[in-house]
Amino acid sequence: MQVEVVSLLASPGHRYAGRPGTEVPEQAGDRRDELVVRAGFGVVGDRYAGKPAHRDASVTVLAVEPLEALAAELGVPPFDPLLTRRNVVLRGADVEALRGRTFTLGGVTLLGGRAANPCRWMDVVLAPGAHRGMRGRGGVRCRPLSDGVLRLGPTTLEVDPAG
Repeated sequence: MQVEVVSLLASPGHRYAGRPGTEVPEQAGDRRDELVVRAGFGVVGDRYAGKPAHRDASVTVLAVEPLEALAAELGVPPFDPLLTRRNVVLRGADVEALRGRTFTLGGVTLLGGRAANPCRWMDVVLAPGAHRGMRGRGGVRCRPLSDGVLRLGPTTLEVDPAG
């Protein structure tokens, strides 16, 4: 199926550390045109890459449509997907259905794992109520099964029918 990669992020450090504050940390340098993904490692240059505790969750994927719906529900302008801190944001995919599934996105094979639950910082960086509103639609944490490069723009998403 055809999908669109609308946002890519690789962050060398945590931007939302500790209790949510009123000042939003600078993040523009984390926006990418492409991500290099390594099997069993994660996104090259990202804070979770190569960390044993994150091997099954080193690539996060989110659908932009639920984020757009949430902005409308909260009565605010559309959110910048970068602020969610997800590595890959897609248009045209039911990302929540990828949990427990093997899928290939633009040549990179991933295993969808647990939900990527939002943190309380969403109420500060997106809008009040965003933390609660993103529950159940915050994306999926994935284990990379192959090496490859993801780029902004149109690409393919193939879900393995065997799981």
